[in-house]
Amino acid sequence: MGLLTQGHPLDWEETKKYAQYIRDHGIEQFLHIYKKLKDRRNDCLKWGDEVEFLMVRFDHENKRAQLVLRAHEILPKLMEPEHENPDDCTTLWRPEYADYMIEGTPGKPYGHLPVHFNMVEANMRLRRQQGQELLGKDEYVLSTSNFPRNGCPNFTWPQHKPTPGTSSSASLFFPDEVIFPDHPRFKTLTRNIRMRRKSKVALNVPIFIDENTPRPFIEDLSVYGDDGGASDSAAVEDHIYLDAMGLGMGCCCLQVTFQAQSIDEARFLYDQLTPLTPIILALSATSPIWRGYLTEIDCRWNVLCAMVDDRTAEERGFEPLKNERFRIPKSRYSSVDCYISPDSAIYNDEEVVQDADVFHKLTENGIDPILAQHIAHLFIRDTLTVFEEKIYLDDTQDTDHFENINSTNWQSMRFKPPPVNSDIGWRVEFRPSELQMTDFENAALVTFIVLLTRAIMTYNLNLLIPISNVDENMQSAQRRDALRTEKFHFRKCLSTKQTPETPCMASVQQPYTQENECEHRLMTINEIINGSNEFVGLLKIIQDYLSNIEVDADTRCTINQYLLLISKRASGKLMTNATWMRHFVTHHPAYKHDSVVSEEIAYDLLWKMTQISNGKEQCPLVLPRMSSKTTLDISAAVETENNQLEVKRSLMNHQNN
Repeated sequence: MGLLTQGHPLDWEETKKYAQYIRDHGIEQFLHIYKKLKDRRNDCLKWGDEVEFLMVRFDHENKRAQLVLRAHEILPKLMEPEHENPDDCTTLWRPEYADYMIEGTPGKPYGHLPVHFNMVEANMRLRRQQGQELLGKDEYVLSTSNFPRNGCPNFTWPQHKPTPGTSSSASLFFPDEVIFPDHPRFKTLTRNIRMRRKSKVALNVPIFIDENTPRPFIEDLSVYGDDGGASDSAAVEDHIYLDAMGLGMGCCCLQVTFQAQSIDEARFLYDQLTPLTPIILALSATSPIWRGYLTEIDCRWNVLCAMVDDRTAEERGFEPLKNERFRIPKSRYSSVDCYISPDSAIYNDEEVVQDADVFHKLTENGIDPILAQHIAHLFIRDTLTVFEEKIYLDDTQDTDHFENINSTNWQSMRFKPPPVNSDIGWRVEFRPSELQMTDFENAALVTFIVLLTRAIMTYNLNLLIPISNVDENMQSAQRRDALRTEKFHFRKCLSTKQTPETPCMASVQQPYTQENECEHRLMTINEIINGSNEFVGLLKIIQDYLSNIEVDADTRCTINQYLLLISKRASGKLMTNATWMRHFVTHHPAYKHDSVVSEEIAYDLLWKMTQISNGKEQCPLVLPRMSSKTTLDISAAVETENNQLEVKRSLMNHQNN
């Protein structure tokens, strides 16, 4: 969720008075970090994942599943080990937007050793168990991106009713009591987004038209309450109306953060991973049901974009610019707007709205125009929360003002400078992945992404395509069954002048030439991942990389199983979570082919997912029948690898002498 500053938050009228002050000092803070650490080199490769879990209560007698509002109770217990011994924790825990969400990460980042890939699933499983141990009877930890009946009547336990006339979001569907209560940031963000925008957030999601779906589909929203007519003017027929930050930020996701060796490598990774964001989004799709209805989308991304969209009517282009500074094409939650490395500039084919004063300030202080453009674009936004105790800071010792804006630009990738006075290096965060129902699937996605970054860096590959094509791909990725029905812009030749001629690359990959520098074409996910006669395929590159490093037998076995899952899903032989959920709903005996996912259907779906995630039932439509050799105890493998590295060093020293 980003920066979690403690203190007393100001209301919007007070907050907006400090908007320019926060921007000015945020830039000063960034410049201080940059000047101090721009030449920092040789940080170790580190990486880690973040998993946001849901907590669900099952009423078996009445066939009802509800979100459990207990994060404020169990997070202090989950965080006790960190407080007691921060240097020796297996897991770390943080609050998220809703009181039914808990976010867990590994206690320490993983590193360069291949054996660390064998820890990912085991650590995810441990996090699930730790959360589960603190829940009550018939309460379970689930990993999926969107609760199917979020926003429906009585969707939480305890139950609360929305109060659109007085709540932070003014929502017909999402009560304030669902927002995590023990940190003021979340409710303040909700209220200030609405106040800045001067209206409720709103999105109309196209409903899936089944044979008995009413045409036109028009929902009677008056039964949910009175919001002063806002819903009547915003809702569209044949669509599901959404109106609360919690219906977006109340979704869960899977994120991966990388520490690079230097700022240049971090910028390179940011750019190279950007074209992968829509591909992974489609591969991980798991959100086909919204507010109790089947829809025409499979992912959460555009819902999140709309549910935190604080742009005014002027900034959205609905009114002439009069009081605002810019017309802004996208929400502050969006896909990446530009690449940030100088070598990537030729692919920035869209105009980037930026604060000219910020840009000039940065370039005058030695920052190159491409990175300056990125920061100046982020800083067209206002801060959304200001804490009274955190206004006047020492810009050489604090980064709160910079992070205040950087962490509320929720883009598909995030560039993260080192914190002040820490041993943490330059980082990037990969943010689009949907959350899968099993630890095996989540570990497979993380492993695939991390291995691909290593192959990209090892072989000096180039995945860049015009940023406009990445935007187009992000929209394609969210459509129903996009993995099997859509095509995506992807680069034809991944080689560069520095790419070695490996057997894998030489067999089906064009050698680099100046003529094919920018060539790309439309490909299916299957072609991108598994390859074709004309394209090498990302999995072949990863396998080639693995064949050239030393990997212990257990880790290689685990990795192979993960990559097999990725391959079969990309080919369509295995369903995405979203496709399987649709299949489950449409084949349920209580489904009336009217697009409605009733309480009974949602209960059966979520209970099935619970049994699958706990290993009590199989799901051959989604998962292959296999189990990895994942373990938290990798001491023997680490010792072996360290010994091998020591032998290599000794041989090299002997040869040099």
